[in-house]
Amino acid sequence: MNKLKQRWGIDSNFQLTIIFIVFAITGSASAWLSKPFCFWLGITKEHLGYWFTPVRLILIFPIYQVLLVLIGFLFGQFKFFWAFEKKMLKRLGLGFLFND
Repeated sequence: MNKLKQRWGIDSNFQLTIIFIVFAITGSASAWLSKPFCFWLGITKEHLGYWFTPVRLILIFPIYQVLLVLIGFLFGQFKFFWAFEKKMLKRLGLGFLFND
């Protein structure tokens, strides 16, 4: 755990626990929200067949990104998750979205 705390630049086990809780809540919430979101967009297994799961996973990704920062903010960890988000998006080639 100390390596992870050092890598993420955090000091306390409490903050590490909060970060793990935020990741857990965000993953569950994004998976849960993807079902009504797909229904709202008219994306069903009957229409897409084999492609339903890959399309749903692609749709979960932006939901997850937004929820990660939002839930991180609610738990008082906005600074950590905003930096985490920027780093992830830069690795995906979307660094042009930020002025850093």
